[in-house]
Amino acid sequence: QLQLVESGGGLVEPGGSLKLSCAASGFTLDNYAIGWFRQAPGKGREEISCINYPDRTTKYADSVESRFTISRDNAKNTVYLQMDSLMTEDTGINFCGAVCMAIACVRASVDVWGKGTKVTVYS
Repeated sequence: QLQLVESGGGLVEPGGSLKLSCAASGFTLDNYAIGWFRQAPGKGREEISCINYPDRTTKYADSVESRFTISRDNAKNTVYLQMDSLMTEDTGINFCGAVCMAIACVRASVDVWGKGTKVTVYS
């Protein structure tokens, strides 16, 4: 069974940091583009970062550029999202999604979704 499990969410004050993890089981992430998507309260799911296949270049939404860093650990079959300088606008449920052999993390093309981890930035 192909599965992604996110962890690392929580409550944090503005300016704080969190590190999210996305662990895969039942398949290897080597052949997938992996994206992080955020769903803010009352809004749709938007892509905030992606690590592409096969060259593993990274991409960020303008709203998180220079504050978030996506990375992967092949040995652990896990992708991470380091979130720094968090703002109240970063509040939402963060999902990771895997797209098989893709050069981009298009939401409609995601093959495997995790169930999400909640991030709340409060002031």
